[in-house]
Amino acid sequence: MRILYIDIDTLRADHLGCYGYHRDTSPNIDELARRAVRFENCYNSDAPCLPSRTALWSGRCGFHTGVVGHGGTAADPFIEGPTRGFRDRFYATSWMSALRRLGFRTVAVSPFGERHAAWHWYAGYSEVYNPGKGGMEIADDVTPIALDWIRRNGRSDGWFLHVNYWDPHTPYRTPKEFGNPFESDPLPAWLTEEVRQRGWDGFGS
Repeated sequence: MRILYIDIDTLRADHLGCYGYHRDTSPNIDELARRAVRFENCYNSDAPCLPSRTALWSGRCGFHTGVVGHGGTAADPFIEGPTRGFRDRFYATSWMSALRRLGFRTVAVSPFGERHAAWHWYAGYSEVYNPGKGGMEIADDVTPIALDWIRRNGRSDGWFLHVNYWDPHTPYRTPKEFGNPFESDPLPAWLTEEVRQRGWDGFGS
């Protein structure tokens, strides 16, 4: 089995064509979704990014692991009693550790753990490739590393490759030669009165 897990930070499903977005913003993802399994009712248990991914990797919500924030002590797992061995619970129970015990080669192309000083997040990986830009990497930095790994190893069996993209978080600057394909379809106002009212109604005010 070969598993390619593409992780795009802060990308919303309702802004992808395969989930009904009217703009043609995601042709490659849409094509992949057309040939793959697409989930309709998948929700994260925790937010923001670090608690969400820790929950996904560990199978446990933040109030169980202690990881409830992006940084500082809110990003640290609970201390495991007065002492522990050399290997913590993430080494024993994380998704990557489970795959590795099954004989998978577990690989990440991601600076995610470094970005949040969350070293527990790397538990169970056999290999980690860090583009080295501390969160300011773009797809042009990440994709060549992932493609090189796939070229060298893709035909073998039994691997899990996690590729993390940060682009929606960073300033969105397209190359000038791309033009502006959405010039005739401007974005709606950021916070309309209707949107504001829905927010207030949701809080019961």
